[in-house]
Amino acid sequence: MGKINVGRWFLGGIVAGIVGDIVEALAEGLWLGPSWNAAMKVLGKPALAMTQIIEFNVIGLVIGFAAVWIYVGIRPRFGAGPKTALYAGLVTWVLASLVANTFFMVIPYMYPHHLALYATIVDFFSCVLGTLAGAAVYKEA
Repeated sequence: MGKINVGRWFLGGIVAGIVGDIVEALAEGLWLGPSWNAAMKVLGKPALAMTQIIEFNVIGLVIGFAAVWIYVGIRPRFGAGPKTALYAGLVTWVLASLVANTFFMVIPYMYPHHLALYATIVDFFSCVLGTLAGAAVYKEA
């Protein structure tokens, strides 16, 4: 088992984060944005500000780094390629989205359940597509 190519991991993480953020921006911002703002209003909170959107994008980058790190870690056992990247994306989605969003679905009246479900589905595509893109960039030294 060789060492991680840190430069390629870093580049792959940036690519994964950017792809994931683009998917999130299109789906969460354009499609679900008005619903999220309405849900925040019901909670007595203001609509999302630009600083919060930037924070979400930074979190997306962290998730991208984690996803590619998982890919790099399981690659020796499962082999390089999109199938392994899909596995890494699924693990990332479970840990970064499914668990957290299920928590919000359990709390009564926190957010509408359908909105949390839609966000979880969007996150699935964000994690998988981002991980596939980031893994395509990663190469061993």
